[in-house]
Amino acid sequence: MAIRKIIEYPEKVLAEVGKPVTVFNEELENLCADMFETMYEAEGVGLAAQQIGLALQLFVMDCEGIKLVAANPEIIAKEGEQSNPEGCLSIGKVPAVVVRAEKATLRAQDAKGEWFEREATGYAARCFQHETDHCNGKLFIDHLPKMRREMVVKRFQKEKNWK
Repeated sequence: MAIRKIIEYPEKVLAEVGKPVTVFNEELENLCADMFETMYEAEGVGLAAQQIGLALQLFVMDCEGIKLVAANPEIIAKEGEQSNPEGCLSIGKVPAVVVRAEKATLRAQDAKGEWFEREATGYAARCFQHETDHCNGKLFIDHLPKMRREMVVKRFQKEKNWK
């Protein structure tokens, strides 16, 4: 296992729609192990392949008791609404309030290629939606009104300059 470099906004790979995962083997399992290790090191709850520079339909998460690998993820059902702060490891964890579904059902394949469906509410449902967005080349700031998005980006850039 190895900790990978987390790619930061505005790197182009973050806006790329991932290629479907078609090979489920030891190499994929090792990649997922690296992704979990990288996510834990960064104190995140989810990490998509785009965030380590790979345009793939793949994410890992460990949020509110739900730990999983999701290859070729799709949100197949949404219900309700929640409006809570959301951040991203690729945007320096700078938060902004984003409206998401309160309940979401994820359909994906695990690291062995087996299809599964998993339902979640609250923070875990937010994670399903956030990470699936990454796989589709979308960041949480893309859900924000233009002015708020610009404020988050400016704050992120300011924090980067202080490092």
